[in-house]
Amino acid sequence: MTNLYNVTDANIRRTYFLMFGFLILVILFGLLISYILDSLLILIIAVLYALISVAVSYWWSDKIVLNMLNAKPIEKEDNPELYRLVENLSMTAGLPIPKIYILNEKQPNAFATGRDPDHAVIAFTTGLLEKLERVELEGVVAHELSHIKNRDILIGSVVVVLVAVIAVLARLYIRTSMFGGFRDNRGQAGAIIMLIGIIAAILLPIIATIIRLAISRKREFLADSSAALITRYPEGLARALEKISQDSQPMKEANEPTASHLFIAPPFKGNEKVNWFNKLFMTHPPVQERIANLRKQ
Repeated sequence: MTNLYNVTDANIRRTYFLMFGFLILVILFGLLISYILDSLLILIIAVLYALISVAVSYWWSDKIVLNMLNAKPIEKEDNPELYRLVENLSMTAGLPIPKIYILNEKQPNAFATGRDPDHAVIAFTTGLLEKLERVELEGVVAHELSHIKNRDILIGSVVVVLVAVIAVLARLYIRTSMFGGFRDNRGQAGAIIMLIGIIAAILLPIIATIIRLAISRKREFLADSSAALITRYPEGLARALEKISQDSQPMKEANEPTASHLFIAPPFKGNEKVNWFNKLFMTHPPVQERIANLRKQ
């Protein structure tokens, strides 16, 4: 298990390095657009818009997601065995016991949400509870508890802010450029700067999205590693990921890409090709890589 501890520390460092680079990218882009448009007000409006959006997402994201996916809460008497399993692993992880929700879906899957460990929720599909053995279910629960313990909801919210700022600034700049909303009297140098701004407005939202997805994938590896530390049995989660990935049952409620990143494995089923380009836009690492990583320990 030695390598597993090292993987956890390395993922934390890489994730925060990416977030720092992301923040620098936002600041530089914001300064460039403000300089070209000669308007600090546009930057302020864009930043305020992004901050308000993420505040709503952070404080009410759990309710929004649970309603969107039609998840229903259950009490201890509804499924005592599941509650005992979650309670025991929560104590092992040093976490408050999260609320438990159920999705009436045949596809085996699960996700965690909530702004912090004191307001956390774990949701399971009925298919997951029916198709997994106990040690496999323990691996899934530990994975979701790891997302809660590692504050992945908070990290995700911060990244959403940064992506939103870049997207808003890019749209404002492109629209202003198209409709001639500003004049630049700096001659050839001004034209070059304006061209750089247009190129940046087109490319940076794509780059920001790729960075956001890279952070999401690293948090999945970190949650897998942390789950193995909680259960002391990485094979349980590896077997669960195999069953989840091999199940072809579609999910009725999670038909929007906005929710796919929440689940332990992508809820969309199909013949996905895994190559270097497709990996850039995946919300999760390839399941085969996650399983191999767990089984190397």
